[in-house]
Order: sequence, then structure tokens, then C-alpha cells
Amino acid sequence: MNFHDVRFPTAISRGATGGPERRTDIVVLGSGHEERNARWADARRNYNAGYGVRSVDDLHAIIAFFEERRGQLYGFRWKDHADYKSVSPGAPVSASDQLLGIGDDTRAAFQLVKSYGVDFAPYRRDIRKPVEGTVTIAVDGVVQLIGQDFNIDLDTGIVTFLSGHVPSTGASVTAGFEFDTPVRFATDHLDISLDCITHGSIPAVPVTEIRV
Repeated sequence: MNFHDVRFPTAISRGATGGPERRTDIVVLGSGHEERNARWADARRNYNAGYGVRSVDDLHAIIAFFEERRGQLYGFRWKDHADYKSVSPGAPVSASDQLLGIGDDTRAAFQLVKSYGVDFAPYRRDIRKPVEGTVTIAVDGVVQLIGQDFNIDLDTGIVTFLSGHVPSTGASVTAGFEFDTPVRFATDHLDISLDCITHGSIPAVPVTEIRV
């Protein structure tokens, strides 16, 4: 897979703009009513890293990162400072943040997920790039030990319980974690000038989410 397990410089991504995008087809009927259909089951996040550039050193860091990724060729990790935890950014992570599933005495593997919304149509997002050292797991509220009770694949976000520790039937499996968004550059050409520092203009450094 064309993916480098490295994070874009967080000091620059902190000032970036962007967020989730969805695609919806809308047909307006003769009566004035609408028919709406979602083209994508999952949102796709897009960012402009250029808004995080504050110095010539930032420009150099972006150029170096871009060249090592060969432009659009290799994906990488991106910290979305507005959405990088199993809870809101200002809240502490806990092992009870997100429900991953219910045990059945057989199932050993659970995908990390984050749910958005509660009452109407909650959206469950698969989390594929958890941050090492941040994942906490609980079974029926009892915190589990990594390496002893379970392991976590940092490339897929899959939690696997070890033999003898598979959740029993009816047991709730919950998790807390930090995560990155897998992305790539959305261009093979960076149009960067030192004038963006001296004159306050913004270089365009588009980044888009990828499926991994």
C-alpha cells in the first residue's frame, strides 16, 4: 500500500482549515418538494495546510514533506485538531468513550469506531489510524491490559483479544483513543512563494482523506 506511517507536522496542521465533505443528489420536483439521496456512505475530509504556514521554516518543512511523499503518491497521517479523539478535543479520553460491540464468547476482533450524533441517525466512523499509546479498552467497564488481554493493530485500528480473554456473551466492549486521519496531498504541484510570508497571502497546500 502506498502509505507512509508518518504524521504531517502538527504545528502546521494546527492552523489548517477544512473538515468533512459529503455528496448529496437533490432533485426538486414539480410540486416544490425535494428528493435527496446520499452518494457517499462515508464523509471525506479535505484540508488546506497552507493556512498553518507562519514562517519560511514552515514552508521548507512542507516542501520536504511533499517531496518525500512524492506529491500525491504516498499517503500519510494527519492530525485534525478539531476531531482527533474518541471524545471532544477538550475532554479526557476514557475506556468507556465509544461502544465497539457486544461480546458473544467467540468474537475476538473489534474495529475501533467513533459515533457522531445520538438521537436521529448516528454515524459510525471506522477509525483506521489510532495513535500509539493512547488506546484504552474496557469490557463491561473493566479496563483491559494491552499485551495481556488484547493487542491493537495501528495500521487498521482493529482490537484483537488474546486467547482466554475473548469477551463473554452480552459483554459490552468500549474504547477510548486518539487517532489520525489518513490523507494524501491533493496536488502534484506546490505553488509556493516567500511572498506568502512577507505579504500575508496563503499558499494552497490541499490535502484529502483516503481510504485505507
